[in-house]
Amino acid sequence: MITRSVFVFAGLALGLAMNTAQAAGDPVEGARKAKTCMGCHGVKGYRNAYPTYRVPKLGGQYQEYLVTALKEYRSGARQHPTMEIQGASLTDQDMLDIAAFFSQAQK
Repeated sequence: MITRSVFVFAGLALGLAMNTAQAAGDPVEGARKAKTCMGCHGVKGYRNAYPTYRVPKLGGQYQEYLVTALKEYRSGARQHPTMEIQGASLTDQDMLDIAAFFSQAQK
């Protein structure tokens, strides 16, 4: 009985750990998914032609902020034509992975 309880507890702990890791996002997977993002956000000093504005660097940004921003672009709460399209194409897990990548990237 005790052995069975230990296995059940170990299984629950492993499941919780895996669920937490997934909720945090995978920076390796995020690097793969962020290739499109790097076309603008990875170019030092990049400025968009119209309207003219600086494209923010995302390296070192807080993961929670990045996920929130992407969800707001997806919902239309935050407006920018290019980012709304990008946000609409991402799942919640994609957003977590991409945010994990950028949060660990160099500023």
